[in-house]
Amino acid sequence: MLNEALVGGMTIVGIDFRDGILFVPEVLSAANAMKGGMAILRPLLAETGAESIGKMVIGTVKGDIHDIGKNLVAMMMEGAGFEVIDIGINIPVEDYLAALEEHKPDILGMSALLTTTMPYMKVVIDTMKEKGIRDDYIVLVGGAPLNQEFGDAVGACGYCRDAAVAVDMAKEMVAARRAA
Repeated sequence: MLNEALVGGMTIVGIDFRDGILFVPEVLSAANAMKGGMAILRPLLAETGAESIGKMVIGTVKGDIHDIGKNLVAMMMEGAGFEVIDIGINIPVEDYLAALEEHKPDILGMSALLTTTMPYMKVVIDTMKEKGIRDDYIVLVGGAPLNQEFGDAVGACGYCRDAAVAVDMAKEMVAARRAA
């Protein structure tokens, strides 16, 4: 049920969203349906001891309260088999660091919609460098005003232009890191 129905369905939704066939309202509707299915399956999966393909902490940076994109990424990542810890909106660096310490994820995802909050991603990454933990995590950034050049400039491992790209990139990067 998980792999063929929920994940399979969300894979199609992700591809159609990437290709411009589906739009945000349809993706949110599909993601909410998947979330309902996951609520039923999660306890059953826990009993089987099935492992997730990776773990992600995700949040919208300090000063920004926008979360539609972040929520879409979180739902699509969960649908793809990741364990996702959504720490919310307006997240200061201390909360990111606390979540990394508590959850020990593979990936840190940061979102920003306002151009004025985008530079805060660099604050988080630079603080991770200062603490000597930057290389312990895959850092993915996203949001409407961002681009690849910005992602490179702040020191992220990847820039994700949409939720489908985020899922594909996360799968590739986690697999490569585990293989190394």
